[in-house]
Amino acid sequence: MRPLTIFLSRFIGLFTLVLALAMALHQASFVEIADRLVHDGPLLFITGLIVLAIGLAMVLSHNIWSGGALPVVITLFGWIQLVRGLIFLLAPPDALASLFEKMNFEKFLPFVTAIAFVLGLYLTVMGFRQARP
Repeated sequence: MRPLTIFLSRFIGLFTLVLALAMALHQASFVEIADRLVHDGPLLFITGLIVLAIGLAMVLSHNIWSGGALPVVITLFGWIQLVRGLIFLLAPPDALASLFEKMNFEKFLPFVTAIAFVLGLYLTVMGFRQARP
């Protein structure tokens, strides 16, 4: 396993686990944060730039589609961040706000939290199972 794959697995896994815990403990705050984000054009733009930079860095450094599930999951994570950043930057802010309101984020937050927890747990466990060369 490549050292970068192990590092990203541990980093993203631990980050996502902490995020999932915070989401579970502070659901109302996360709904409010997401609502304010999609209704604030400049903040959405800055967030898009940051997410785009993270996605580009991951795709350029870890675009591995073979070697087992772990490298592929990390690569997919990078591509998802890249696409999210592009959407935040290029989609009309009003359209994003409208989509956010239609999807009823508050209703789906427990599902999103569960996905984040499972992803974080998988990446953390798999990352720390691997020995660094």
